[in-house]
Amino acid sequence: MAQEAVAMREILALLPLAGGQRVLELALPFSERLPASLASLVTVLELPHSAFKAEDLVLPSDSTVSMFDVIVVNRVLTFASESQAKLVSKKLLRWLKPDGVVLIRESCLHEPFPVAPHPALQSEAQYRHPSFYVGLLGTACDTESPQQGFAYLDFVACTSLATYRTGVSHTHGELCFTYRKVEQPGDQEELNSRGRSASEQMDSFQVFLDNEQYSTASITRYEKIFGAGYVSTGGQSTTTEFVEKLNLQAGQRVLDVGCGIGGGDFYMANRFHVSVLGIDLSTNMVFQAMERFQTSHQPTEDRANDVAFEICDATTREFPDASFDVIYSRDTILHIEDKTALFTQFLRWLKPGGQLLISDYCCAEASERGQGSEQFQAYVKKRGYILLSPRGYGELLERVGFVDVVAEDRTEQFVEVLKEELRRTYGNKAEFVAETSQADFHDIVSGWESKLSRCADGDQKWGLFLARKA
Repeated sequence: MAQEAVAMREILALLPLAGGQRVLELALPFSERLPASLASLVTVLELPHSAFKAEDLVLPSDSTVSMFDVIVVNRVLTFASESQAKLVSKKLLRWLKPDGVVLIRESCLHEPFPVAPHPALQSEAQYRHPSFYVGLLGTACDTESPQQGFAYLDFVACTSLATYRTGVSHTHGELCFTYRKVEQPGDQEELNSRGRSASEQMDSFQVFLDNEQYSTASITRYEKIFGAGYVSTGGQSTTTEFVEKLNLQAGQRVLDVGCGIGGGDFYMANRFHVSVLGIDLSTNMVFQAMERFQTSHQPTEDRANDVAFEICDATTREFPDASFDVIYSRDTILHIEDKTALFTQFLRWLKPGGQLLISDYCCAEASERGQGSEQFQAYVKKRGYILLSPRGYGELLERVGFVDVVAEDRTEQFVEVLKEELRRTYGNKAEFVAETSQADFHDIVSGWESKLSRCADGDQKWGLFLARKA
């Protein structure tokens, strides 16, 4: 259980602990516990493994409403049925104080790393898709809160435990899901800038990414046209070209914002022996990256070229100052409205002299001023894109404080890449249709031809941006 002791230290580091907080630990017999140094703060609720043989899991009464600042659930739901897991999630919401945090650590791959804390539980283990836990917790709602409003659990992050990722097991399957309790009084359902209430806004963009643009079927289609491991323009060819500009050195830390299914991250780690953290809001894409980790990642002997993946929102994620040597992002920031705030964070997260490389969809300067064609504006609105012109992009990076900013209009290259991807798709039509469908083939071809048309009209642009922190 030595590895589990290390895992608990990792979990502890993820918790927002401060003096005087009340902590609840929900665990099974024989499992590792939070450190003894926290004993005065922690209430341990140990669930006998026999409880999971019953359909109704017995938990404390609702007299514990809003008692705890932090709740830690350690590999309990892995051994629970779906109905039991739903019961637990509702209880967790009620037990948390407003703004309280719950961290749930569960095993999500079909491999028993680590083994069950008790032999009687091994046959009960359910190595679920991470989206099960995201959906389970994200739909928990308490409508009996004060002021006749409601409370819900707001997604913060999902990350894997490094001790199992870099150890002999070499797996991303041991995952921690972090949520924060939010209360929304009924008389404060104020509309935000996009005309949505807080309850309507909850997880809406993540749902869009997972169910529409980056559904499992869509990822398969994108990968067929971009190449194995990629869901962004040019696949391996543009990745190789752009990464060469960074002059990566072994041991450096890279943050990939919008990592997709991880092809670029595996390339950087395997080729240059850097450590990469890939973050993305799409559960579907990050889980596919995690699944490919064992076969796509080639660890060095000292395991220094780690590749970690995390489901999180880049606009709300926090990292310590000077955490990374490089921040890298491919065709992702088009989704983000407040680019100024994000770039300010990037500047803070980079080490002195650190580099930024971004490729992104852009627009003509007329569109940036709201004067683009109606067809292009409709396309942008449907996709939820917020686009800048290449020049406007570069000027924003300079205003934020980056130096040595290079802003290149790469639209001509974009057009050539699109044409090549179309040629390849037509050439592999039979294989494409066999692995997806005729409708998928039509959608991809139609989408690429529309991109070419928008570029020919001068509406759509593609930019490459490099900058440095002084």
